[in-house]
Amino acid sequence: MSFEICHGGDPIPAPLVKAMTALGAVAADLSDTIALGPLGGALGASVGNNMDGDDQKALDLMADDAFVAALAGTGVRWYASEEQDTVGEIDPDGTLALAIDPLDGSSNIDVNVSIGTIFGIQPALDNAEATFLRCGRHLIASGYFIYGPQTALMVSFGSGVRQFILDRATRTWREVADAPAVPETASEFAINASNYRHWSQPVRAYIDDCLAGTDGPRGRNFNMRWVASLVAETHRIMTRGGIFLYPGDDRDGYEQGRLRLVYECAPIAFLVEQAGGRASTGTAPILDRVPDHLHARTPMIFGTADKVSRVETYHDLPPQDVSALFGNRGLFRA
Repeated sequence: MSFEICHGGDPIPAPLVKAMTALGAVAADLSDTIALGPLGGALGASVGNNMDGDDQKALDLMADDAFVAALAGTGVRWYASEEQDTVGEIDPDGTLALAIDPLDGSSNIDVNVSIGTIFGIQPALDNAEATFLRCGRHLIASGYFIYGPQTALMVSFGSGVRQFILDRATRTWREVADAPAVPETASEFAINASNYRHWSQPVRAYIDDCLAGTDGPRGRNFNMRWVASLVAETHRIMTRGGIFLYPGDDRDGYEQGRLRLVYECAPIAFLVEQAGGRASTGTAPILDRVPDHLHARTPMIFGTADKVSRVETYHDLPPQDVSALFGNRGLFRA
């Protein structure tokens, strides 16, 4: 497995070459397995729960085991996975730490929706858990593999975003010449609208204004998207722009949303910022948030910069102003 850099492109940073090669090899194998669907076995079968009680699929654990095995000898010392309770050590003399969601969107395996792998890389400290209990500004690389009609890699090494496509015939990751950037204009938002009644008033007010279309304060019509696969949602926004919202809400266990800061949100935020977009909790940049434990969750809003800033403006308003705004414009109020 190798990476073919487009003409004139910078090579992958030397300290990351072995780790990226290993990640790319496993992703290519996973792509083949996923493409087989039910011919590859019961990939979507439930095999237990992780420490947070989330359902684990057979392919979740297969992917996790494959990445651990492949990363030996690549310079990765600490390995933190959404599928494991604690940090594991791979290379005692390694200088890198890798956080990974080995198979994001696994609930969609059986319905043939794009799923993926999310990862973030940072320098390793001597203390395993402390390495990951830092803000996302310590990341030196992040990206995702998406297993869809094309198997693609979106990755940043801190100088913009690069895209590679898996050439199945040659088992090579071939770089796309044009550097991806989040488009500045789009009329799409992604949110699970079935939870509307649980959202805070700032989030409801923002969505109400989008739904009001040309007759509302935004003066334009919007389309709603919701795939329930973070990688698929991210890839659409990286390609077409728009905004994704997974806010916290008033349900038990959802106060901080459901997305993991270390494995999902920080790596995606790093990538989105490198592509010219923004990623926020609604009140502060995701990359500034420090996890209080390995599996910490966070509200997540990301996409085109001006749209994310607008959501933050709703959160910045005094409560009485938000209440008045919501009362005047709420489309779903009784």
